[in-house]
Formats: sequence, structure tokens, C-alpha cells
Amino acid sequence: MSGYIDLHCHPLPGVDDGCRTAEEGARVLSGLASIGFRVVVATPHVRCPTWDNTPETIAPARAALEAAMASIRGEGAPMPEFHTAAEHLFDDVSWERLISTAAMTFPGGRSALVELPYDNLPMKLELKVWRLAKSHKITTVIAHPERCAALARSDEKLADLLAAGAKLQLDLMSLTGAYGSSAREASRRWLAAGHYHLAASDAHKPSDVPKVAEAIEALRGLSGDSGVKKLLCDGPTSLVAV
Repeated sequence: MSGYIDLHCHPLPGVDDGCRTAEEGARVLSGLASIGFRVVVATPHVRCPTWDNTPETIAPARAALEAAMASIRGEGAPMPEFHTAAEHLFDDVSWERLISTAAMTFPGGRSALVELPYDNLPMKLELKVWRLAKSHKITTVIAHPERCAALARSDEKLADLLAAGAKLQLDLMSLTGAYGSSAREASRRWLAAGHYHLAASDAHKPSDVPKVAEAIEALRGLSGDSGVKKLLCDGPTSLVAV
């Protein structure tokens, strides 16, 4: 099975804690293509003031990455279809951008990736998720919720977010323990319960690609081919225009 869509990845060089050079980013993308990803969306962090990324600030990095992609594509390396969005820390700055259409949403503008603080949740989080969907027609996609300790401790809080319309993105490497036992246990529990809408690589460097491949096989072992298709093909397709 292939044709996967990755809606969370960090190949853009020098804009956050992901790849440092365009060549590294191109190797990440080529590696993901080699393990079955047809489409990859780069999602640089938006965490002000550390990484105040906007379409204008990432443009030079995207140009450099696309040049590196062209170079190694010319050598016969596989390459996915490539797009950009962002991973927004769900704070007041990102909230204002989301409701003013200044955020970097996924292709098509129907959904946006947000990251929650590790050990606490923003006030009125469920209400904001609901408001984004109802008033602004943007579906909130929560990046790696299993890595948020405040959610991992409370399935009830997770249920509130799902009821408000949030979609959950599984970080594939959580399944294999890359982010610790708590994230591993939460990811497998929520996977079994059917809470995830999509899965993604969250790859930051070329050495992550073999770990992502291993995690896809772990997903297959837990959920079968149908689970892989649901989280890496059908779920992402429902959220983006690619």
C-alpha cells in the first residue's frame, strides 16, 4: 500500500527545530517518498517569538528546499508532491491569526494544524475549536495529542475536544515509544478506541525516516491495512485539497 499523505513534517531548512539545510530537507522528502508518501506538507512551527513563521519568512527556505529537491530528483531520487502549511502553538497569537485568515492553513484552507502546550490546556479550548469550525469553517487538527500530558491524563478532556469537532493527528513514532512510555500508551489506547483521524511522520531529520517506516508497520500490526489506509490516506484526504 502506498499513496500516503503526510500532513505534519519539518523539512524546511533553518526555520524551526527541523532540518538545518536544504539538502537535509530534500533527503527527508525523498526518504518519505521511498516509503510510500505521495504528498508531504511541511508544517514549520509557529511559536512566537521564537519561531514567528509566516508565508513571507518561510519563502526563502521553501525556494532553497525546492532547488535541492530538483537536484536530487535529477539523480533519480523519488520525490513527493510538496506543499506548506504550519504547526501553530494554540496561544493568543495563533488564535488571532486563525480567526483573521492570517494563519498558514492546510491546502484548501479548510483545516489547520495546532499544537497544545505540554502540561496545560488553553482556556476555553473546546469553545475555540467549536468556534473555528462554526464561524470560520476551519477544522482544528490537533498535532500529537498523546504527547500532551494534560490530555494523556484525561480521556474525558479528549472526549470534549472530539465533541467540539477537533480531529486528532497521531504521531506515528509515538506508537514505537520514540516520545516515551506515556505517549506510547496513550497513542495505542486512543488508536484502539478509534479516536485518531489521521497519522503523520513529524519527521525532523533524515534519520527519522527509518523510524517512521518502522512505526507504519507497527500501525499495520495494530490496525491492519484498513487502519493504515484510514489514517494515512482517507483521513488526510478529507482535510486538504491536494
